[in-house]
Amino acid sequence: MSKQLHGELDGAQAMTSAPKQDAKSFTKARRASLIGAIFMMATSAIGPGFITQTATFTQTMGAAFAFGILASIVIDFVVQANVWQIITVSGKRAAELANAAVPFSGYVLSVLVIIGGLVFNIGNIAGAGLGLNAMLGLNPKIGGLISAVLAIAIFLSHRAGLLMDRVMIILGLLMIGLTIIVAIIANPPVGTALHQTFLPDTIDFAMITTIVGGTVGGYITYAGAHKLLDSNTAGPEHVKQVTKSAFMGIGVTGIMRYILFLAFLGVTTSGVTLDVAGNPAGDAFHAAAGEWGMRAFGLVLWAAGISSVIGAAFTSVSFMTVFSSKLDQRRRGLVTVVFIIVGLSAYLVVGTAPAALLVFAGGFNGLILPIGFTVFMYIAWFRKDLLHGHQVPYWLLGLGSLVTVLTWYMGVVSFVKIFAFLGV
Repeated sequence: MSKQLHGELDGAQAMTSAPKQDAKSFTKARRASLIGAIFMMATSAIGPGFITQTATFTQTMGAAFAFGILASIVIDFVVQANVWQIITVSGKRAAELANAAVPFSGYVLSVLVIIGGLVFNIGNIAGAGLGLNAMLGLNPKIGGLISAVLAIAIFLSHRAGLLMDRVMIILGLLMIGLTIIVAIIANPPVGTALHQTFLPDTIDFAMITTIVGGTVGGYITYAGAHKLLDSNTAGPEHVKQVTKSAFMGIGVTGIMRYILFLAFLGVTTSGVTLDVAGNPAGDAFHAAAGEWGMRAFGLVLWAAGISSVIGAAFTSVSFMTVFSSKLDQRRRGLVTVVFIIVGLSAYLVVGTAPAALLVFAGGFNGLILPIGFTVFMYIAWFRKDLLHGHQVPYWLLGLGSLVTVLTWYMGVVSFVKIFAFLGV
């Protein structure tokens, strides 16, 4: 009887401990997905284009560009905090939610995101190839091919979601760590930078518009939110968790941007003139730390490039579900592979990201943010039925409404630049 009783007790304990173990594993997996979403948004927002733009604008404006960095961080926070909360509470992806609120708007948004993501992925692959060239001396085309194959391998993995989370975290930490080292070596005037952050001598709204469009425009706005949906972080019960993650995501992004700016500032204030028409970011890293600096730049550029390839492909394909209900997780993985292959093929054929296409993509990005954000502000103010009755904080909605007006202004500026570039 004693042995039987012990056996029954052991069985009961096993039955009660199993759910606890499953719950613990689920919580751990969700936490990893939240961190992965944070780094996906952060690394996607700091691609090869942003690195080059920051070096160029720091050369042009000096310490006063610190205000532009701060402005981009504040705008990004308002956009991301609203979008993440609205999308995750609704439980619908951006395009599907937009269609439910304003018929056909989701299709328009999807077309813009997919086209912009595809064209920019040519630039992301090119950036990754240039990174391996600076780091290892590889032919940029070979480097781009290797980077694209690595990204494809992640999406073909049977544990693609988990692998993507870990890769994004590692790449993000790598970028931060290397840039901090270079920034310390460059010895920037931190006091001057902090003063100019809040009380700049000059403000260039065109530069701020360019930076914001490249760091929160297009697919980047939705990357983290869609990643959270894939980890089943949806519904009003997860609002606090999502808002906290949005804060952390902007925090990580802000740190990465500001440290990168300080590294470039340290070099430019030392008297070095960066080649803004060539490779200003590489010049800065090389001037700060010699040959090692150039290798570090290559690694940072490669990490920025490949993480942006992954983020752009994942997010762009997530918008395709609005056109077909048959795009389950497995099929999305295959379509994502095709998406990367198309971008890679275009890069291998032309050898670089075509300037005209990138300008057009920039224009699309300039429109995607105001179009999408206007719809989401409408949902938050007037369509609470789509949010299961949830009320987004009024202070966040107020700031979101102000930023919506600003993004329309930025969209107009972006299109004016396109017409000027094309001579129209």
